[in-house]
Amino acid sequence: MTIAATGDSFITRRLPSYSGHSFQRISQLLQNADVRFTNLEVTTHQMEGYPSAVSGGTWAMAAPEVLHDLKAYGFNLYAWANNHTMDYSQGGLLATKRYLNKHGLVHGGVGENLAEASSPKYLETSSGRVALISATSTFHESWRAGEQRPDMIGRPGVNPLRYSTTHYVTKPEMKKLQEIADSTFINADHNLAVKEGFEIDEKDEFSFGPLRFIVGESRRKETKPFPSDMKRLENAILEARRQADVVIVSIHSHEMKEENKALPAQFLEMAARNCIDSGADTVIGHGPHILRGIEVYQEKPIFYSLGNFIFHNETVSALPADFYEKYNLNYQHNVADALDQRSDNNTKGLGANPFVWESVIAEWDIKEKKVTNIRLHPIELGFDLPRYRKGWPELSNENSDRILKNLQKLSKPYGTTIEIKDGVGIIRF
Repeated sequence: MTIAATGDSFITRRLPSYSGHSFQRISQLLQNADVRFTNLEVTTHQMEGYPSAVSGGTWAMAAPEVLHDLKAYGFNLYAWANNHTMDYSQGGLLATKRYLNKHGLVHGGVGENLAEASSPKYLETSSGRVALISATSTFHESWRAGEQRPDMIGRPGVNPLRYSTTHYVTKPEMKKLQEIADSTFINADHNLAVKEGFEIDEKDEFSFGPLRFIVGESRRKETKPFPSDMKRLENAILEARRQADVVIVSIHSHEMKEENKALPAQFLEMAARNCIDSGADTVIGHGPHILRGIEVYQEKPIFYSLGNFIFHNETVSALPADFYEKYNLNYQHNVADALDQRSDNNTKGLGANPFVWESVIAEWDIKEKKVTNIRLHPIELGFDLPRYRKGWPELSNENSDRILKNLQKLSKPYGTTIEIKDGVGIIRF
């Protein structure tokens, strides 16, 4: 079985032509594989949901017809648990689900309740059966799917991978934090909630507002996946392992290590390795809109982020009032005004970061349950083009070695060796 995987497809425009050279080359590459994966990072509907009070950064909505273009590329397996799934509330989620089903697409990570959102979804291929389990760690708390009870329906939303964050400080520093908290009453609401039974005070921990602190020998930050969410992921993998030839786990995560978003957060590394230990054949990460390193763990690949495949973040057709208000604009302004204001006239943000506009398509084979050589095909998305034209992928030529050398550097801490041959990265097994 051959698998091809990409990162985020943030598609808001229709593909101009199916006969173009760039499209044909990439489509042929993808369609040579049995399994063709992407992360759908937009909602697809015609204003069929109310805009949420919060978004994933941009209220991401595209006409459902863009699904024709993703199918034309060849994608047959879609994750869509991410920080844009609920940009248009539950109405947008349900409409997107309806259009995905109308196109006959296999998709996972989202549902009308937690059981549906977290369950494996299956793709039938001539080379075997594939299971997809999708989750996201980047979402608003109100967006996670709710579990059903005998006496209460569930809640539509995403399959969540929550995490805890603990800050370790020295004893003198902890004493100072406590003094500041006492004098500023930053914990007043929390203290009252504990007294009245609405919150639980954890032993050995100190809350400074929303932050958790523990006394340690030195300063450090620790993140861990929520045990309950991790257990749910593991249970889904264990089920899928008995029902499919290949199990793929997709995790959307923007969280980073320190202030470098090219480095995945500690909890994501822990969760990905736990997924492999539970029986997953690969973990495909995406979210930060740039490449992250590749780890080969237990002879299985973990792609911490495959970056962007399609990125039309700045050609959404409409935005709610909340977006305009954030940038001190009013009803007299339009989408172009809002995007100019956010990007400071295209001089900052994702549009001005060249690493956002380059990535790879990962391709590998599985024979007798074992992964063989991974091929990494560099792509570019038109960094130098105007924002209304950039964002479509094409196989890189002159910059392929530079893209792959960056991925070599990011993967080296995991002990992963990437050979570069004829413009393609190769990880040998």
